[in-house]
Amino acid sequence: MRIERLRKQHGVRVQWVHFPLHPETPPEGRSLADLFAGRGYNVEAMQAAMRKRMDAEGLPYGNRTMTYNSRLAQELGSWADPVPGGEAIHDALFRAYFVDGRNLGDPAALVEIAESVGLPGDEAKKVIETRSHRAQVDADWEKARRYGVTGVPTFVAGGRGVVGAQPYEVLEQLVREAKQGEGA
Repeated sequence: MRIERLRKQHGVRVQWVHFPLHPETPPEGRSLADLFAGRGYNVEAMQAAMRKRMDAEGLPYGNRTMTYNSRLAQELGSWADPVPGGEAIHDALFRAYFVDGRNLGDPAALVEIAESVGLPGDEAKKVIETRSHRAQVDADWEKARRYGVTGVPTFVAGGRGVVGAQPYEVLEQLVREAKQGEGA
């Protein structure tokens, strides 16, 4: 994957910043057909294009038909990041959503996902029930607004960002320019 390659070749440190992608989505989710209705999008063509991008990255991609509210998953990810082994939650959430089509707004599903990567389920459940990482995710959403983030993924380095699934060379150039700015 591009990010792992950047870590190895350039010593890049990844910091997850959460972004409110479709925060109006209800807890039960919304079909992609409804989400894009009347906007001139061909959902099947969009899915095919996404699958092609994922295949090029060596990432799995299922036949998604729904979108779900990811707010609780973001709060869980915020909690997991500093926990030893917790960064694995991000890959597990990706797989659950994009491959398995699971509802990331469902607290029980989130606890199962946390447990699947070795995180304590009782603690994950408490994080979700008490919303103990709400303020951190709110701060991330504000940071995303300040940076002008309009979609995911967005990669930021040295105060500059690029949006979307970019080729490795574009990301490498972003990192090089950020490093040059540090030396100035």
